[in-house]
Amino acid sequence: MLRSGAKGTAGDGLLRKVTANKSYNVLFLCTGNSARSILAESLLNHWGNSKFHAFSAGSFPKGHVHPMALDLLKRMNLPAEGFRSKSWDEFAAPGAPPIDFFFTVCDNAAGEVCPVWPGKPMTAHWGIEDPAAVEGTDAEKAFAFRKALKELETRIKLFTSLPIDSLDGMTLQAKLRAIGKSNPAPEPV
Repeated sequence: MLRSGAKGTAGDGLLRKVTANKSYNVLFLCTGNSARSILAESLLNHWGNSKFHAFSAGSFPKGHVHPMALDLLKRMNLPAEGFRSKSWDEFAAPGAPPIDFFFTVCDNAAGEVCPVWPGKPMTAHWGIEDPAAVEGTDAEKAFAFRKALKELETRIKLFTSLPIDSLDGMTLQAKLRAIGKSNPAPEPV
């Protein structure tokens, strides 16, 4: 810590460089971990530019990823391999990656009692309608998945543009919550 009037040291520059190069682990939570949280994981790993490493999990995982989610990711040239529906317990267990942020993307998960996360990550609710719950034609279902993807992409781009390292905790928390309340993206075509 520098005293008032003290000159900076070479270590100060190193500290700024280490902080600037820090990457953050982000966990997207949903009940089933089959659609929205999978889409969010793929999007953040794509748009995060190595500054973010995304994961997803569910409180009651379905055990499979929705095929329409994977098909959409492939069509959009987004990461679509290696996804699996898994429990959030994996991320509260010893040896799990430390989570810096976690976002609930469905209203059910937002209201559930979450495990105790080591390190006390920042949290926010970014509710998105469940595209897997849509009933109707294949075109209507595909539209719902595209809409969810676009809404998540808008929020994730806002998140990745935040100057995280220069914000105090309260300001950052407020911005994360504001992103979750932001107007959804325009309807996809």
